Amino acid sequence: MTKSDKNTTCVSSSSYLTLNYRIGLPEGGDLVNTFEDKPATLLMGTGQLSPILEDALLGLTTGERKVFEFPPEKAYGVRNPDLVKQISLQTLRENSSAEEDYQAGDMIEFNAPNGAKYSGTLLAIDEQTATFDFNHPLAGKTIQFEVEIIGIL
Repeated sequence: MTKSDKNTTCVSSSSYLTLNYRIGLPEGGDLVNTFEDKPATLLMGTGQLSPILEDALLGLTTGERKVFEFPPEKAYGVRNPDLVKQISLQTLRENSSAEEDYQAGDMIEFNAPNGAKYSGTLLAIDEQTATFDFNHPLAGKTIQFEVEIIGIL
């Protein structure tokens, strides 16, 4: 906790917060919105929010409400066309749920040889191949982050 003056506590890198926040797209559509339900709690530095969002909270005070906008470069990155891949249906079935009936738009998790998991959005599927986008779903998008600090410990 940081004191900016004798009466004001500011968010620091080790603060425990109660807050309302909304993550969305400037053109509309909320991805997360706690304003409509109950406030969230957050321990800074634990990865509950991405570093760019936590950095935006630094220095805010109790009762403060702000809206931040992050371009793709600072949010989830620009879209990388090299991450759009075509794979065989056999590979898809071997590395995901074999019984699944896939549809374009589905987010599918794959098992990697090293035990890691990868997710991709199915763009198209035919009798032999499936085309996936392995970019983050928000890559290439500007993100809006609205926050209201309710309490700081």
